[in-house]
Amino acid sequence: MNNYSEKFEKMKIAGNLAARTLDMLTDHIKVGISTDYIDKLGYEFIKDNHGHSAPLFYRGFKKSLCTSLNHVVCHGIPSDRILDDGDIINIDVTAIVNEHYGDTSRMFCIGKTPVKANNLIDSTYESMMKAIKILKPGLKLGDIGHEIQNYVESKGFSVVKDFCGHGISTIFHEPPNILHYGEKNTGIELDPGMTFTIEPMINAGKYDIKVLDDGWTAVTKDKSLSAQFEHTIGITENGCEIFTKSVKGYSKPPYL
Repeated sequence: MNNYSEKFEKMKIAGNLAARTLDMLTDHIKVGISTDYIDKLGYEFIKDNHGHSAPLFYRGFKKSLCTSLNHVVCHGIPSDRILDDGDIINIDVTAIVNEHYGDTSRMFCIGKTPVKANNLIDSTYESMMKAIKILKPGLKLGDIGHEIQNYVESKGFSVVKDFCGHGISTIFHEPPNILHYGEKNTGIELDPGMTFTIEPMINAGKYDIKVLDDGWTAVTKDKSLSAQFEHTIGITENGCEIFTKSVKGYSKPPYL
């Protein structure tokens, strides 16, 4: 047994709850429901499964989930906004179980969504998975960002540079920062036992963003659509482990 096995086991429990929360929400996300309703369902599910929602009251955030619609890049605040046909939405869940964190997000399509939106979502998911597939000890952080940036830019999209992935364990956000752009063979090396998120935010237009007056909601400056996926990862002796895999096998829309 290695010296990080216990941490990984605890993070898998937290990550599993976060993933199961998104699995549960999948059947409810449709035209006509509010993002507040999504938040309430998520809060109740996490509580009923002996966890706590990490975003709730974090630095004054008053909701349990982040719901980022259309041109919202991240940190969208649940509200009475009703989901409409053609919307896309990212739902970001972080569960705490036994003081360990599991952080994950997925995109959802409401009704019939435009082809460009679907292509953006597919490219965002694929960029995350391409980065995860190269993870192993000795890899440098810049390789993660390079993999994501190179792929999405080849598809005509842009990588948000104002936000990044982060270390996570018994603390919500800790070093290192995981940039989703960068140069190969730069940055610190990955070591077994490291735990962090990969969560690329990809825009259909330019990468420039702004934060609204609520201090949380980040939107694209050009009002182009934005998409994001996120997994919490642990580096093993010869690769990596994803702690936030869907129990139902869901990856990206459509979730059948």
